[in-house]
Amino acid sequence: MNADRPRTKTTDRPSMGLGGLAREKGAAGLSRRGFLGGAAALGGVALLAASRVRAGEPNPAGTALPAGAPLRVKPVLVYQLYQRAARTSWRGYGGLKSQDDVAQEAKRIEAELRALAAKADFPMEIQPLTPVGNGNESTAAAATDSDTLLVYASGGAQGWLEQLAASKKPNVMFLRHKSGPIYLWYEIAHWRLLRKSEDTFREPNLDLADIVVDDYDGVLWRLRALYGLKNAKGTKCVAIGGLQSYSAPGQRCGPAHVKEVWGYEIRPVPDPDVIARLQKARADANAMAEATRQADALLAQPNVTLQTDKKFVVNSFLALRVFKEIMAETGATNLGVANCMGSLIGVLDTPPCLVLSLLNDEGLTAFCHTDYTHTPPGVLLRWISGKPSFVSNSHFPHHGLLTLAHCAAPRRMNGRDFEPVKILTHFESDYGAATKVEYRKGQVITNLIPNLTCTKWLGFRGKILDSPAYDICRSQIDLEIEGDWRRLLRDMQGFHTVTCYGDYLREIGYALRKVGITWENISETA
Repeated sequence: MNADRPRTKTTDRPSMGLGGLAREKGAAGLSRRGFLGGAAALGGVALLAASRVRAGEPNPAGTALPAGAPLRVKPVLVYQLYQRAARTSWRGYGGLKSQDDVAQEAKRIEAELRALAAKADFPMEIQPLTPVGNGNESTAAAATDSDTLLVYASGGAQGWLEQLAASKKPNVMFLRHKSGPIYLWYEIAHWRLLRKSEDTFREPNLDLADIVVDDYDGVLWRLRALYGLKNAKGTKCVAIGGLQSYSAPGQRCGPAHVKEVWGYEIRPVPDPDVIARLQKARADANAMAEATRQADALLAQPNVTLQTDKKFVVNSFLALRVFKEIMAETGATNLGVANCMGSLIGVLDTPPCLVLSLLNDEGLTAFCHTDYTHTPPGVLLRWISGKPSFVSNSHFPHHGLLTLAHCAAPRRMNGRDFEPVKILTHFESDYGAATKVEYRKGQVITNLIPNLTCTKWLGFRGKILDSPAYDICRSQIDLEIEGDWRRLLRDMQGFHTVTCYGDYLREIGYALRKVGITWENISETA
């Protein structure tokens, strides 16, 4: 996965041309056996085996973070063949005119999907292509056991496409203009399907963002968004110390929101349970020896500098052991900590900052506070990007600049390698172990700022200018805002910013459309 992958300019807007729609009569059927004879090899185009990340041993530097469950993609070719009739319009637009044409199109799709799978930087399973040439086949395709439908709308009745869109599976529709035999729905998807032959959008299950013309890069980033959304939903969370939010709206809305919209399961773990586990670990000579070994291994890395007492690093690894035990027992992949700047310091004999950093670098998600306003952006961004997400405090935008800072920053920001770090005390308490990560100057980053009522996310692209050393939280970024910074100043809500290396604004915006959260991208220029 390339942390600095270039942004690809796409032309994803469907054509608004109307033209004449031929009457759909006299359609010649094509048997499933005959169709599949030309595409028998299509099944299982790409299956990148992956199991959802679990609390376990960290991967060494240079290896990718653990992948999530693969996105199961069902390609569907919707087509219609016509029979000639005298002195009347007997056929619709489109280049698929015979059974041989359809078979050749199946082979073309097969080759394109192989190329798509080879290019993907996330796991997906492309299932066998399904032909849809009548309403019954449309019903069967809509009911397939898959996560998303990739619909090749070469022709066919409007109702068949509507039925696929109503399947409750996300649909990505591919239309051909120049990439192969032209498709009927390239002409009429905007007018007939989305607007129902009127001037306003009326299709409830499909919109402009779901339709791609000729551009497989446009297909790929949409599937990446859906992969991230699949793995973000149903997240199991551990709330160390119980539920706690930074704001009254977040306290009221957050837990209910993540359960209803994201399907989260939250298990609060009270401090006495953590204390009992820590006491047991401290009395275990093997556990103490392992924590010391892990601390020594971390401190022996050439890009790690210790500027606090080593005992706090050992304490952090002991806390890591306990937190991972709890996560493994519950199947949780997310952890939050309440009272992290207060009572939890006494429980762990260190702030949890280094512990959270280490968890994120293993591919789990772990954030300060059990605050479910900033947790969903952190989780979604981790899965879409394949990289850790950094949850930090936002500062006052000015002159096109913004400062971000927190003491629990991950290091493995490109998803593979570790950035240099100084291990210092936590700033506010001046105690324990926290990370000051030296983030890469010039790096393009995605930034998300969720509001406190869980109804809107604001996003923008930035470039890291510096990792300064102000008297604020230890890991710091001064960034250049790409877009209208005054709009950020005016529209910014919430308090925390969620950041990752790379540009994933398109994917985030597309995923949010599927869960009904308002999205404002201030870096969007068109």
